[in-house]
Amino acid sequence: MKALMLGWEFPPHILGGLGTASYGLTKGMAKQEDMEILFVVPKPWGDEDQSFLKIIGCNNTPIVWRDVSRETVKARLEKFMNPEEYFWMRDNIYANFNYMNTNDLGCLEFSGRYPSNILEETNNYSIVTGVIARTYQYDIIHAHDWLTYSAGLHAKNVSGKPLVIHVHATEYDRSRGKPNPIVYGIEKNGMDHCNHIICVSNLTRKTVIENYHQPEWKVSTVHNAVEPLSPEIEAIERLSGVKEKVITFLGRITMQKGPEFFVDAATQVLKRTKHIRFVMAGSGDMMNQMIRLVADRGIADRFHFTGFLRGKQVYEMLKSSDVFVMPSVSEPFGISPLEAMQCGVPSIISNQSGCAEILNNVIKTDYWDVDAMADAMYSICTYPGMAEYLKEEGKREVDGIVWEDAGKKVRAIYDRLV
Repeated sequence: MKALMLGWEFPPHILGGLGTASYGLTKGMAKQEDMEILFVVPKPWGDEDQSFLKIIGCNNTPIVWRDVSRETVKARLEKFMNPEEYFWMRDNIYANFNYMNTNDLGCLEFSGRYPSNILEETNNYSIVTGVIARTYQYDIIHAHDWLTYSAGLHAKNVSGKPLVIHVHATEYDRSRGKPNPIVYGIEKNGMDHCNHIICVSNLTRKTVIENYHQPEWKVSTVHNAVEPLSPEIEAIERLSGVKEKVITFLGRITMQKGPEFFVDAATQVLKRTKHIRFVMAGSGDMMNQMIRLVADRGIADRFHFTGFLRGKQVYEMLKSSDVFVMPSVSEPFGISPLEAMQCGVPSIISNQSGCAEILNNVIKTDYWDVDAMADAMYSICTYPGMAEYLKEEGKREVDGIVWEDAGKKVRAIYDRLV
């Protein structure tokens, strides 16, 4: 079985949970002996782990004929692909794209991020995917999140192969129920015309069925999992010099993640004790608003903003934390609590998160119930027995949630469609 997977990010260059989930799922699926994966990203950087899949970069795929030598292609692209692939793909250009702004190799440039012109980049990604879909052989197409749905439909039209779309989040989640009509339209069009829909939780499945009007038989749930910690990460120790307990929020600072509820709960806790510090790790469009809110509440001396963390920095933060909190308003899944529990950090999550469906050894509160959230924070920091129980049982639980099992569920869907 060979899958053409379409994604927007891939480790080590990640901007959120989508890249982490894509890596975990593909690595888990690759343990199936007959499974091959071609993974298309807008812009590879050359340092991705390709030991279990093949990465194809849209920015290295020609869409306009250029008469270039093999030496030139080798010098420019050998880090990213077999130079001969460039010429194979050049033979599969299917339309006149000379009106587009391509480079001297006939390729489009991509930011590799989430730029302000994201709709233009998703359209360009779809165009390039048309060339890729004509070049390679595969049995099924698998598109991750709305950014790649149009490209998935394009590949399906080109090849006649079945299309699976993987919903990691919906516009309803990101906007607290006030979706951008353009993004909603892209999502719904993908759902309407694909062969099957995979959701990361039953919560998301319900949203897809009710808000995108999809038939129940077409939508399956495959919960996310977590990668085992590497020896390097296991060896990380708590940062020295911090005597107080540390309670951490780690994620995008956006309205979907409920950062204001974290600040409200922190304010309540600090009325009861001054021996706790709070950390908001991440970045997002509400960051400045949260800084002002912390100042207005008079808790700035006990509150820290780290900015965006990546890779090893995430685990350094987690291993220096006594409590992890995810107060999301609408969280399709939420991998961060699983990562925290791997590090032995007692966790508090909202009932409105998909991971609450599979986690038991955590404390669950409604995102809006700031009193309950504050009580949970205070209790874990005050009662060692409670903290130790959540630490040990949480780690034991999450160590059994593996990507290989998720990969088998996805493969069963592939088999039915193919």
